[in-house]
Amino acid sequence: MSVDVLRRPASAERQARVAVAVLFFTNGALFANLLPRYPQIKADLDIGNAAYGLAVAAFPAGAIAAGLAAGVAVRWLGSARTAVAGTLVTGAGILAAGLADSVVMFAAALFLAGAADSITDVAQNAHGLRVQRRYGRSIINSFHAVWSIGAVVGGSMAAAAIALGLSRGQHLTISAVVFAIAACAALRFCLPGPDTEPPGESDDGGRETVRPGRAAAGPRAAYVLAALVLIATAGTLVEDAGSSWATLYLSDSLDASVTLAACGFIALVGAQFIGRLLGDRLVDRFGQRTVARAGGLIAAAGMGLALAVPTVPGTILGFAAAGFGVATLVPAAMHEADELPGLKAGSGLAIVSWLMRLGFLVSPPVVGLIADATSLRAGLLVVPLAGLLALLLAGVLQARKQ
Repeated sequence: MSVDVLRRPASAERQARVAVAVLFFTNGALFANLLPRYPQIKADLDIGNAAYGLAVAAFPAGAIAAGLAAGVAVRWLGSARTAVAGTLVTGAGILAAGLADSVVMFAAALFLAGAADSITDVAQNAHGLRVQRRYGRSIINSFHAVWSIGAVVGGSMAAAAIALGLSRGQHLTISAVVFAIAACAALRFCLPGPDTEPPGESDDGGRETVRPGRAAAGPRAAYVLAALVLIATAGTLVEDAGSSWATLYLSDSLDASVTLAACGFIALVGAQFIGRLLGDRLVDRFGQRTVARAGGLIAAAGMGLALAVPTVPGTILGFAAAGFGVATLVPAAMHEADELPGLKAGSGLAIVSWLMRLGFLVSPPVVGLIADATSLRAGLLVVPLAGLLALLLAGVLQARKQ
């Protein structure tokens, strides 16, 4: 962690914090507006579960393809402008996906949206960390909590649009325009100047940033890094199950209404938000290792029970348990990776952030293939298995500080 002299943030820094929160909110809300529309899109395109899974995987494929370009974009445009530009392209891609009249166009639009989303994600986190350095204390988790709020709002907007009978074009145009305006307004209050800073100086040039523990890599560094990638991937697998399959499972397999089916995803991200709000306090009290183990157990047991005894209320609660359980996994893995000895500052974070997206890429087609071969209920076993994976690997995370 960075060791900074604590001080009261200035007005410009508080405004920048709100601006970054708006960017995280729009990022969470944009994609969430599309997810409850997936069953309609699948039905209109008349495709099976395997083809659907492959098409949905275009979003993480685009994210992986463009992920390494994010650093270049940030250096060229600056983190704030890159995040806003990425938001505009993401909104356009999501609108195009909603209007696609073929599987190819649907996948291509998702690929574009995923590519823009990955660049936005890196840029908004970079600017959030820049604001955090100004604050001299950790605030990055609050941004991720706001992202969860955005996802809940976006999913709720979609459910309301469906209930009101709005077409996909009308609904997703409104979403793209509203959040584009919000992102552009936020840009005005982001921190000015370059994102890079001289060694030993913070953005305001006043405090030296010290990163301890960077001497030499220990023999376990490669194993720990691999375990952290798997922990983060476990978190993304659960998130993808909620975004790609929750609505479909509830509507097709359990015969829930379209509006009620959207509640599976909303429950997952809503519970994830609560977990992130409580996460910092729980980690301080019990340690990241214990929190991750407990979360993995909650996700595995909650979703496992929901799949064993399938009901609409039980499944919604199962997705909520999964979201709450994995709430701290990705931030924990990123933090630990950033503290690994022997790596340049940020290198471990970049590796985990990029590789964990493989979970989003692999999960949809695997679940789709299992669903076609057996059932979607069997395919969703990936959720409790991800919880068990986190439970088994949490030993690489920090224990409670004595």
